[in-house]
Amino acid sequence: MAYLIDTDIIIYSLKGDKAVQQWLLDTQDIPKFISVITYGELIYGAKKSTHPTKNIATTNRIAELFPIIDINKGIIELFGDLKAKLEFAGTRIEDMDLMIAATAIYMDLSLVTNNTRHFSRIDDLQLETWQKENDQSLKGSNTI
Repeated sequence: MAYLIDTDIIIYSLKGDKAVQQWLLDTQDIPKFISVITYGELIYGAKKSTHPTKNIATTNRIAELFPIIDINKGIIELFGDLKAKLEFAGTRIEDMDLMIAATAIYMDLSLVTNNTRHFSRIDDLQLETWQKENDQSLKGSNTI
C-alpha cells in the first residue's frame, strides 16, 4: 500500500523527529504522496514564518520528493458524502482534514498522521500513526 503523508508528519520530519525520520527511511521503497491541501498548509506555514524564503525553498523541495495529489471531481464528491455523514452523526471535522481524508480514501492510500482524534471518525479510512519521538501516547501504528 502507498501512503498519503499528512502535514504534521512532514513538520515532525523537518524538525528532526527521529521516529518519523526512521519511518521514512524504513519505508523508502513504498510510494508516498501529499495532498494539495498539505502543500497549501506548508506554503502558509512558510509564508508566515520568520524565514519565508528559506522555508518556501524547503516546501518546494518537499513537493519534488512527494508527488502532490490534486483535488478532482471524485475527491470532491467523496468529501461531500463524508461531510454530510459526519454532520448527521454530530462528529464534524475541519474541512481541510476531511479533504485530506477524502483524497486518501479515493486514491486508496493509507493516511499517515498523528491526528488520529479527527481522522479516526471516518469510516473506510486506512490510518497509520507514526508518533513524534517524545509522544508516548501515539506509540506504534494503527490501521482502521
